Amino acid sequence: MQQVFSIPNSMKKDFKYTFCPGCDHGIAVRLVAELIDEMGLKEKTICSTSIGCSVFLYDFLDVDCIEAPHGRACASATGVKRANPDKFVFTYQGDGDFASIGLAESMHTALRGEKVAAICINNTTYGMTGGQMGPTTIMGQITTTSPAGRNVDYNGYPIKIAEHIALCDGTAFSARVALDTVPHINEAKKALKKAFQVQLDGLGFGFVEILSSCPTNWHMSPEDAHKRVREEMMPVFPLGVFKDITAEVK
Repeated sequence: MQQVFSIPNSMKKDFKYTFCPGCDHGIAVRLVAELIDEMGLKEKTICSTSIGCSVFLYDFLDVDCIEAPHGRACASATGVKRANPDKFVFTYQGDGDFASIGLAESMHTALRGEKVAAICINNTTYGMTGGQMGPTTIMGQITTTSPAGRNVDYNGYPIKIAEHIALCDGTAFSARVALDTVPHINEAKKALKKAFQVQLDGLGFGFVEILSSCPTNWHMSPEDAHKRVREEMMPVFPLGVFKDITAEVK
């Protein structure tokens, strides 16, 4: 598993692989590591993670990291960036963290146009704490807290994070990507680079939502989990760029 989870030597720490087999977090972390290395950002990077599977990030990457309380990664990143405007600051969060308990912090960070980048892994469940229903759990999905499936009358609708963040005036870039195929992974890296670049250019808040599999809590093989991302998640959460002020200027 460590051989598959390959990151640039300049970014690597000695680590024990802690993600479940087949989890897409490993791919996402690798992309982040590659970009920090390729863009020459390592010595100026500060990351804010929060509670959930995302918290393992600082076990893998040799950059300065802060572990924020659950849902408060964007709030801590705001403080770090304002105190150190010359640093490159990003958050790495799950959908429950970013869009449920931390929704107020996340939305207001975007509304203020804080010059940070935020990455949100959307696997439609609370992965670390037992597979409970999350803010992005799709209709009819069975979780440990929705054993009959998510019901609109009782639970409401899942939040479409990238679209909501795009509506915030302070957002410079908002996109949704996936990691189920090599072409989608390549597109994900491009989106992450753009979210990083708008911060470096001082344009505002950069955001990337990443559709990810969770084979353990979905009770699926990695192959079937990626099939679910394509067949069940993408129709609800379409891939694409929802806001890019650099394109609008052109």
